[in-house]
Amino acid sequence: MLRPTIRSLNRRHYSTTSQPRKNLSSLAAGFVLSVGALTSFYIFFPHESRGALTSRDKKLSSSYFTPCTVTQSEPCGPNARLITLSLPQKLLPDPEERQFSAIWSIFIKDDDIQVERPYTPLEGVDSNGQMKIWIKKYTHGEVGRWLHSKKVGDEVEIRGPLQTWLWKSDDAWDEVVMISGGTGIAPFYQLYHQIISKGVSAKTRFTLLHSSRSPSELPPPEIMQQLSLYAVENPERFRFLIYVDSDSDHGPNSNVGRVGRIDKDAVASTVMRTNTNQWWIWPFKRSVEFDIRRTLFLVCGPEPMIAAIAGPYGRNLSQGLVGGALAELGATSSQVYKL
Repeated sequence: MLRPTIRSLNRRHYSTTSQPRKNLSSLAAGFVLSVGALTSFYIFFPHESRGALTSRDKKLSSSYFTPCTVTQSEPCGPNARLITLSLPQKLLPDPEERQFSAIWSIFIKDDDIQVERPYTPLEGVDSNGQMKIWIKKYTHGEVGRWLHSKKVGDEVEIRGPLQTWLWKSDDAWDEVVMISGGTGIAPFYQLYHQIISKGVSAKTRFTLLHSSRSPSELPPPEIMQQLSLYAVENPERFRFLIYVDSDSDHGPNSNVGRVGRIDKDAVASTVMRTNTNQWWIWPFKRSVEFDIRRTLFLVCGPEPMIAAIAGPYGRNLSQGLVGGALAELGATSSQVYKL
C-alpha cells in the first residue's frame, strides 16, 4: 500500500480529478486479474482428486478412480435410494489390508462436473465386489442428484477405500454410544455389520441412537430389521433406539420409536447404570450411577445435529471443541469423535 500512496502524492500537482478514476480502474483491473489467476490455479493445479486418473486393470485404490457398475437402484423413502455398485472381483484389494477395517468410505465422482463426494458402504464390500449405499437426493447435492439419475447397467467411478475412523478391539471402552441422523447411520451400520454382529470386543456394550425427521425417512427396512432383531436377541451387548421429529406420516417402517429429537437427557439415559449390588435394598430402591469416563461417543449426521450433540466442526472440518449435549455431560475430546 506504500507505493500507490507515494505515487499519488507525487502526482497531485498534475491532476486533482482524473487520478481517482485511474486508481479505481487499476483496482478493478487488479481484481479481475486476481480472480482469473485463482480460477486458473483451481482448474489447472494438479489436486489429488481432480488429477486422479482412471484405471481399469489395477486393484481398487484411493490414488485413482476405478469404474464399477450400478447393478441395483431401489427407491426407499422420499428422495432416497438404495444403490448397489459392483466391482470386478479381480480389482478388489486383499481383505486383510488394514485400510479395509471399519469404518471406511469411498469417493464417487460425478463425471459431468468432475466433483466427488464420500459415501460409506453399508456392509462394506462382499466377496463378489458388491457395495450397498443409501443415498438421499438434496437440492444442492450435485453428486447425490447425479447418482439418483443412474440406471442399472450404468458405470460410475470410485476411489478408495479411505479410513473414516478405525475401530481398535482393545476393550478400551466399556460403552460405545453411536448417535446418527439421516444417512449418518451408514458408518454405524458398517461398524455393526463388520464388528458388533461378529462379537468382536465382547466386553464393550454398544448403543445406537438414530434420528429421522419422519417415519417415512427412516433407513431402509432391511437395515432397521437387522438392527432391531440383533438388539432383541443381544440386549446386554446392543441397544437400538429410534427417534423421529414427527410421526405425522407412516412409511414402510412402522416400528417408530420416540417422537422428539436426541437431546442431553436421551444421551444421558444410555450411560446410566442401575446399581443392584446392595441386594437387600433392591426391592425398595435402586441407586443410579452416572459415569461416562469409559464411554466413547461417535456422532454422524447433518451438521446442525452434530453441533447440538457434540459441538460444531473446527476449521477445515477438523474435530473442533466438544460442545452441545456431550459437553454438558462432561465428555472430553478423547471421548468424542465426529464422523
